[in-house]
Amino acid sequence: MRSLGARLALLLLTAIVLVVISSSFVASLVMRGPRPHMMIEPMARELSIMASFAEKDKGAAASAGLMFAPMPADGLRDEELSRFLMERMLRISGMHEAIISRLPAGEIVASLKLSDGSWLIMPMPQHGPPPGGWKILAGWLGLIIIGSVLVSIFAASKIMKPLRLLEQAVAAVNADGTLPHIPESGPGEIRVTAQALNGLSTRVKAATESRMRLVAAAGHDLRTPMTRMRLRAEFIKDDEERHKWLSDLEELDRIADSAIGLVREEISKDSLERVRLDEIVKDIVAELKAIDMDVKSGELEPTTICAGPLAVTRALRNLLINAATHGHSATVTVTHLGNRAVVRIIDTGPGIPEERLNQVFEPFFRIDIARQKSFPGAGLGMAIAHEIVTRFDGEIIVRNRQPKGLEQVVSFRTPAVSQSVEPA
Repeated sequence: MRSLGARLALLLLTAIVLVVISSSFVASLVMRGPRPHMMIEPMARELSIMASFAEKDKGAAASAGLMFAPMPADGLRDEELSRFLMERMLRISGMHEAIISRLPAGEIVASLKLSDGSWLIMPMPQHGPPPGGWKILAGWLGLIIIGSVLVSIFAASKIMKPLRLLEQAVAAVNADGTLPHIPESGPGEIRVTAQALNGLSTRVKAATESRMRLVAAAGHDLRTPMTRMRLRAEFIKDDEERHKWLSDLEELDRIADSAIGLVREEISKDSLERVRLDEIVKDIVAELKAIDMDVKSGELEPTTICAGPLAVTRALRNLLINAATHGHSATVTVTHLGNRAVVRIIDTGPGIPEERLNQVFEPFFRIDIARQKSFPGAGLGMAIAHEIVTRFDGEIIVRNRQPKGLEQVVSFRTPAVSQSVEPA
């Protein structure tokens, strides 16, 4: 039972049931009648009077309803009560033999031996619970438990409402880290929680927009000095030195473009369309082959997803370029598994150290800093691809293959047959 609401309900239910059962037990002890041995003294006096009456005129006693028998009443003899009764009878009237028996039906009967050898049979009053008392008690406890369950579930739901509000708010976090507006209504605790979450969303949105503006402005403002530096580099007479300057400037230009592209992907609000994932992959493979990249396609199963076509194309192109560039060659397939469309990209490269696999989607990630200039790019391709895929409720998994190579698995949820998404 891992649910906090279920634990609270069980705790409340246990507390209520234990309190009611304890109070019922104490009440039964206080309100129940006297125990049989406490009634022996008055019963002995009454039996003594009845026995004296029967000794004097047995016929009148029989006419009055007293019962006589040649033997004591049948049933299980209660030795303790019989001893108490004989002691009291001996002290009161001098009678020596008295027996208390419990009949199978639950009745208690006293048998007194008269002087003529016959036995006076007298039923004793019952001071225990009424017949069927256990059924009444079980019904009473059943009602208590049912009522306690309902009260506990209701109370737990009320206690858990602010936590459910937090859970729903976290689940509704947008791609930019902000939350949709939460109605500030209901009990005081709910209003305070909603106000805090709305305030947090506003601050996160402001910080995110400020960061995006900063990155975009920096990338844009770098272009002017970079252009001037490129012009000046053209006048360097030493060819080798001029080539180094131009190469560094080109790398700075790629970094600025990639940073701006990453910011654009984070704030992008592309409309959803039905797009053929297999056709997108086919076009990307043809495009990369045209520029002499070692990329080939395997099985391309016809699969439709709901996403922004340009953004998905950009993401898959980045992943394929990464595989072809750093993994020597790339093979891509598209399959349909259940309600997921799966793109699998494998390469034959050296792979990534296991301890660094969780860093592949970080901006400017490089496996080997010493090889940074061996390949073009700013190290933002994987980060941009991850941003795009997660924006469309997709997933990316990167893992090493045996004995070598890397596998990139991208999956998207496929739309239901009845779902209709019109092109934007």
